[in-house]
Amino acid sequence: MGALNPATPQRTVLDTSVLIGGASDGIEGELAISAASLAELHFGVHVPTDPEIRAKRIARVATIEREFEALAFDSAVATSYGMLAALTLRAGRQPRRRAFDLLIAATAHAHHAALATRDLSDFEHLGEHLTIIEVR
Repeated sequence: MGALNPATPQRTVLDTSVLIGGASDGIEGELAISAASLAELHFGVHVPTDPEIRAKRIARVATIEREFEALAFDSAVATSYGMLAALTLRAGRQPRRRAFDLLIAATAHAHHAALATRDLSDFEHLGEHLTIIEVR
């Protein structure tokens, strides 16, 4: 794991990619998740038609919900989202295509937390405004 920004905060928000991968062991400090990640995970529960796959996903989401209390989308997160979405646009990317990623990043930003992700390329343009930890 490597941090994009050397000043790592005490709390780290886990991106959905980390929650799915289940590898948050090496991340120091208090771990948290965004309500946006829960939304993505619940969507993933309803996509498969195979009952066995759906059952595994339901069990995984239930475990995550027991382990973490999701940080809500509130006015502070909305403010951070607006800033991060504008930075994304300025970087030549489409913020609407990355809405959930940006909501998760905004949650970390608003809570003065780092963001842990397996998808560094989705967030590296925000590294000046957000501590990003790459999880491998």
